[in-house]
Amino acid sequence: MNSLKVMRAEEEWQRAGAYSVRIEGMNRQYHISLREEFDEHDGDMSKYIVLLDDEYPVATCRFYELSSQCVMIGRVVVLPEYRNRHLGSMVIKEAEKWIGELGFSEIRIDSRVVAVGFYEKLGYSRMDDEVIRSWEFECVRMNKLLNQQNN
Repeated sequence: MNSLKVMRAEEEWQRAGAYSVRIEGMNRQYHISLREEFDEHDGDMSKYIVLLDDEYPVATCRFYELSSQCVMIGRVVVLPEYRNRHLGSMVIKEAEKWIGELGFSEIRIDSRVVAVGFYEKLGYSRMDDEVIRSWEFECVRMNKLLNQQNN
């Protein structure tokens, strides 16, 4: 990790970086089909964060609007060889900053059960005890309210 850079991907060539991380980190590692990994929320209506290591995309997340006040963060992926280096929290924090700048006050995440502790450290709370099935993963819905004065 020589030169980490965070990119707010708004153009197609930038989104390609997010897509490449997702293909490597989800499609290839977990054998999730491209049709399942890339859904109706991909494209111009979503915002993407891409973390670059010397211009090579290594981590990403996306978010999209659920309502005038709430967004959903999803597709949080760090390449396997870059995990356990706090890159996931870096992309989430940059997404939160951007979300606050856009005027949203609530963030929701469907967290894999095994990642609940990660999101709790970032200030997210479980919304209920319901377990949601997403592909082979068991997930729970979490949320975080943003303090607009800090953004």
